[in-house]
Amino acid sequence: MKGKVTLVGAGAGDPGLLTLKGREVLGRADVVVYDRLVGEGVLAMMPPGAEKIDVGKRSAHHPVPQDEINEILLQKALEGKNVVRLKGGDPFVFGRGGEELEKLCERGVEFEVVPGVTSAVAAAAYAGIPVTHRDCCSSLHIITGHARAGKPLQIDFDALCRAGGTMVFLMGVSAMPRIVEGLLGAGMPPETPAAMVESGTTAAQRRCLATLGTLPEKAAAMGIHSPAVIIVGEVCALAERFGWFDRLPLRGRRIVVTRPRERAGTLCSRLRALGADVLEYPCIETVPIDPCPELDRAIGCLGGYEWLCFTSPAGVDVFFGRLGALGLDARALSGVKIAVIGTGTAGALLLHGLRYDLMPEVYDARHLGELLAARAQGRVLIARAELGSAELTAALDGRAVAYDDVAVYRTVYASPRSDELRHELEDGGRVFVTFTSASTVKGFAGSLEGAPLGSVVGLCIGRQTAEAAGKLGIETYTAEKATIDELIELAKKIN
Repeated sequence: MKGKVTLVGAGAGDPGLLTLKGREVLGRADVVVYDRLVGEGVLAMMPPGAEKIDVGKRSAHHPVPQDEINEILLQKALEGKNVVRLKGGDPFVFGRGGEELEKLCERGVEFEVVPGVTSAVAAAAYAGIPVTHRDCCSSLHIITGHARAGKPLQIDFDALCRAGGTMVFLMGVSAMPRIVEGLLGAGMPPETPAAMVESGTTAAQRRCLATLGTLPEKAAAMGIHSPAVIIVGEVCALAERFGWFDRLPLRGRRIVVTRPRERAGTLCSRLRALGADVLEYPCIETVPIDPCPELDRAIGCLGGYEWLCFTSPAGVDVFFGRLGALGLDARALSGVKIAVIGTGTAGALLLHGLRYDLMPEVYDARHLGELLAARAQGRVLIARAELGSAELTAALDGRAVAYDDVAVYRTVYASPRSDELRHELEDGGRVFVTFTSASTVKGFAGSLEGAPLGSVVGLCIGRQTAEAAGKLGIETYTAEKATIDELIELAKKIN
């Protein structure tokens, strides 16, 4: 049985520019064949179990020839696999998507195309340049600046100048002097506004504003390199007024996120929306304990508990997952009051249609235990991690409150790719890292065993997390409250 190939445009770099359909298709992939211009945030969305094939295509650097890429797509489809060909920008805007489909057509392989947001438009928008504007132009021209090795550019500069409008040149960094020379030679005024945008839509984006006549000199002085787009036209004069991206509060800040992959999405996306360069570095995974006879016994006698206590969203998810597996739902908790450690756990509970009865003002185990001990008159069921904080149960013991402390999941330390991060630490530059639990601190340090941690700046969600980081010699800052909102506010304050 033949499989299927889907060409997916990954957008210009910002993972938020991947379309909803693109993300859906990517999530079902058995095989992902991707280029190096695909952003790290999009690559992080690849299914963990999918076969990942890096074909390494970058401007003027193709370690895997196009013919070989075509063959890989064909062979994987003939194996019956669901193949996603992940391409930077849009597959059909100088992406050679048509060439990849030709071979599939010849062999009768099913395929689909999911368009992407081309850098021709996206990089300009992030640089504050509208590619069309009623007062400036009424047309947009997208031109490849790439020429085959040893051959001249095949661009009709005279026709472009007669047409007017905005011109966007893709893959034209090395050819930029010839492009400028060609436009000037065709009669375009040297004072025409122009720009180059490097690494558009990513935290590494740089913008070079100039005129057509001064662009080569200014771009060379800035060291602009590929990937970059060249934009020529009156709309470039609007960049200073419309340059929203450069004004974001975390613009250019590199931040490492250590949360488990399944819980990192909100924090990562919000940091990126503020301009941060986010490295997803999941140091831990939460794994349900299965089988868990203690939990099954507790669920079987829920009527005997006055309180049900959760200390994390993971505990909520595992508890209700098991409740459903036993043929029960939230009605089984009738008469049982619920305590949560903080707003994140409360949010996970709300997804199951329930609201909490008790939550401490300070979101940690000690304060939750003290508050619960003061309120509880009957038995308490605690559903939490295998190695939960002793401060919670110590407070209950102090008031002689009866409880069952049931471990419903365990924390497993992951091994993310560490070479890039290790090099940054060895270079001694400040590395900002978010820690949302003491276990993320332990996982982070364990994955980088032997690397110096003195240049790490720990942005910690709570006191216990900060204490764990401080013991490793990490410079620590603690959020005012143990919430993602406050952690992000902390990131905006620390320089």
